[in-house]
Amino acid sequence: MLYLKKIITRVVKSCLIFSCVSISSLATASDKVEFALAHIKESISVDGVMDEAHWQQATKVPLKYQNEPNEKGTPPVHTDAYLYEDGQYLYVGFIAKDPDPSQIRAALRDRDTLWQDDNVALMIDTFNDERTGYEFYVNPLGAQGDMRMTDIDDWVEDPSWDAIWDSAGQITDEGYVVEMRIPFTALRFPKGKEQLTWSLAVWRNYPRDVFYQMSNVGFDRDVKCSFCQFDKLTGFADMTQSMNIQLTPTLTALRNDTKNTLPGDWQNGDVDTEAGLDLRWGVTQDAVINATINPDFSQVEADSLELDVNTTYSIYYAEKRPFFLDGASYFKTSQFELLYTRTIAEPDVGVKLTGKTGNHSYGFIYADDDNTSVLLPTNQGSYFANLGDKTHAAVGRYQFDIGQKGTIGVMSTHRENDDYHNSVLSLDGSYWFNQTDSLQYQVATTDTKNSDFLVDVYGLEETQSDQAYKVEFSRTKRDYELYASYENIGEEYRSDLGYQAKVDYKQAQLGGGQTWYRDADDIITEYSYNAEWDKTWAQNGDLLEEEYDGFFTFKGKMQSQTEIGFIHRNEFYAGQFFNQNIAYIYGGFRPIRDIRFLLYALYGSKIDYSNAQLGTMVRVEPEMTWDINDHWQVQLEHSYSYLDNEQNERVYTANLTDLRVYYKFNMRSMLKLVLQFKDIDRDKDAYFSNVSEINRDFASQLVYSYKINSQTLFYLGYSDKGYQDDSLKELERDQRTFFTKLSYAWQL
Repeated sequence: MLYLKKIITRVVKSCLIFSCVSISSLATASDKVEFALAHIKESISVDGVMDEAHWQQATKVPLKYQNEPNEKGTPPVHTDAYLYEDGQYLYVGFIAKDPDPSQIRAALRDRDTLWQDDNVALMIDTFNDERTGYEFYVNPLGAQGDMRMTDIDDWVEDPSWDAIWDSAGQITDEGYVVEMRIPFTALRFPKGKEQLTWSLAVWRNYPRDVFYQMSNVGFDRDVKCSFCQFDKLTGFADMTQSMNIQLTPTLTALRNDTKNTLPGDWQNGDVDTEAGLDLRWGVTQDAVINATINPDFSQVEADSLELDVNTTYSIYYAEKRPFFLDGASYFKTSQFELLYTRTIAEPDVGVKLTGKTGNHSYGFIYADDDNTSVLLPTNQGSYFANLGDKTHAAVGRYQFDIGQKGTIGVMSTHRENDDYHNSVLSLDGSYWFNQTDSLQYQVATTDTKNSDFLVDVYGLEETQSDQAYKVEFSRTKRDYELYASYENIGEEYRSDLGYQAKVDYKQAQLGGGQTWYRDADDIITEYSYNAEWDKTWAQNGDLLEEEYDGFFTFKGKMQSQTEIGFIHRNEFYAGQFFNQNIAYIYGGFRPIRDIRFLLYALYGSKIDYSNAQLGTMVRVEPEMTWDINDHWQVQLEHSYSYLDNEQNERVYTANLTDLRVYYKFNMRSMLKLVLQFKDIDRDKDAYFSNVSEINRDFASQLVYSYKINSQTLFYLGYSDKGYQDDSLKELERDQRTFFTKLSYAWQL
């Protein structure tokens, strides 16, 4: 998205204890309900109508608690969930009552876009380790959303994970009904046990004037973990063994046309047709092998444009490719991102093994890469360099679960070719003192041999090696939180398979906040404040930055949420210090059922990084999402900003617009139009170096998609790009692509 989701990043932090003891109890057993899962050798027609007689024999789980906005409150509406299994599938049904079904918020949605709708969810921890699990969401019309999540030090969700499962929903005169059918082959769980126990929560999100959340679990806000408060579901004794093999052949064809000069004529490219194959083999229910041959890693979904004006650090893009997404959570460490898979851009072959046995989790990846880029960081900025040569990459990860919530793990990454290598070795873990206080830590060491290209072109030393470490401590209670951290990143530290955009610094951080909760009928239902201090030094001891910041947050009617913040920052850049004072506001609300507005706005002093001087910045980023009806949706985002220098000269004015229009023929078939335009107007007289006054980029994409599930799909589309600078009189297209893609997931 164009607006900044958060200017304040909460970093939870400081203290170093590697001892490993068990927490006596994070949530008392008396708070939990144990449900016996029904085994019924009958399937259903997944149509959103629970008319099969055997639903009456399913395990009933009532949603008896309201957890948002009130803690353990009474739900405003009635909801029951029903569960059973037949040896191959887990079946889940929801009957969601509503006194006024006309107010139900739902539309035909693409996958993982239903979060603002009415929806119901199943959350399960299949290993019952209270650390990781799955979430399955369905809206009243049957649209799907699914995620993996971890709950080691905080609840962290990964919506990029996609499983193959079935769902349907129907709105009725009394509310709505949802049905799910989830194959056990889509899940991972312990093997070789006659009976299993899973942690369970069923959920209902009920967005009205106030946003309500209801569940079978009444969460205690004084307990930091969530999984440890889930109810338990026992059964699964009659699971049917299967080969658990998924083969996904893929066929892609595209033609890429370019212009050698602008203005100029199109040079039509050849039609490039490629076939590939992905294999997913569940060796056991808790270990999976993924392999890919000649994979299709083409980017069908257009990345959002980002304003890269007046910034010194590289832009981060999320991973979207299926081979890397399956089992991605097995490679997460507590502090550093040691594996950023978008650095593996064009592999010919890849293989991956991920699994969990008892307290032991493990993962391994090997892939080659024909288009290798490495991130070269400093404490003043970072940039990517392309090696122009093929490399081979390998990653290994092992984690051991200790006690109820503790972990300790090791991870290694290695990338090499004939005259280059980069290796990283890391130790990380977490420790819970009690149900509110926790510690996370990580140490890493790197060794790099730079290629002649990197030495000659970028002036790097032939060899580099260094260390990094970070510790975090936090206390999270119902009404307040405290956190502290310390991190130390060496000057020569490089993690070429990961994402480390800044090095050569030491940073200490302290922060905390307090929250007050009010009733759901109040205009403001919750308000809070947070304050933070951090100080950063270079490895040689020179001060780089000292910052004080704080913000106030309010939640209330019309699903409104507003954050008002202030920042004072003294930052070292280009040999001098700059005092900056910034005020910002970020918030959103839904004035009527089908429209949502968001706004981020900033005003204050800001470094002009291109000219090493202090300026005044204004930034305004509105966003609107409009569900015109069940089929049409429009999403419009805009970013406007400018920077004036101390002489009141306009350094630049920047505009960025992203318009996306969706038409859903039905739940499987969709047409999408994306229009993106970026315009940066620079004043040449305000720059010390030579710059282009006109800097315009645009891109468009029109895609038809038909998706049976996340792996069985068809795309047909067109995209183009263009630009204008001082040498051109108008915007000129210089790239256009016609493409199609077909893939089919065979499950054996």
